[in-house]
Amino acid sequence: MSPRPRTVEDGAIAAAFARVLTKIGPAKLTLAAIAREAGLSPSTLIQRFGSKEKLIRRLSKGAGDGTALVAAARAEGKRPLVIVREFLLCYAGMAPTPQAMIHSFSAYLQIDLADPTLRRYLVESGRTNEGLIAQLLEEAVRSGELRPVDTRRLARVLFATVTGSLLAWATYREGSSEAWLGRDLDHLLGLARPT
Repeated sequence: MSPRPRTVEDGAIAAAFARVLTKIGPAKLTLAAIAREAGLSPSTLIQRFGSKEKLIRRLSKGAGDGTALVAAARAEGKRPLVIVREFLLCYAGMAPTPQAMIHSFSAYLQIDLADPTLRRYLVESGRTNEGLIAQLLEEAVRSGELRPVDTRRLARVLFATVTGSLLAWATYREGSSEAWLGRDLDHLLGLARPT
């Protein structure tokens, strides 16, 4: 007897998990809430993942790795700095509202950094993403879009800017998170452009 085909793939469950997390925060996160958002029963999630902790670990592995996003943008023929900006602006999607930002940041502190396995996944995806951005910045230097600069350091500063900018936006609550972050990224990248 073959197993029943999955009607909802892991990617859709991961998206449901992210939506629920930004709506209710880590303290109220349950398998039932994730299942409801994904259109599944809690027992289906338990059968597939075993527990909430195992679900979070499985869905977190590789999550946030921007390799596919960068490859798709390259295939469209976008310039390196355009790709950098679009890639980093995706992080504003975690904070469409101040409340969502609070929940995302709480999850980061309470779940991702507290669990050694999840922290390892964060480090892996962070290094991958910084490497992708540094590579794009190197291409921008070679093409004359940017003046010569330490691209690895600039990549790290850009990611620090994303975090700080989104926290500042959640504090001041002026305009959208994407517009706020976009202005900060444009300013920082503008400083590295040739004069």
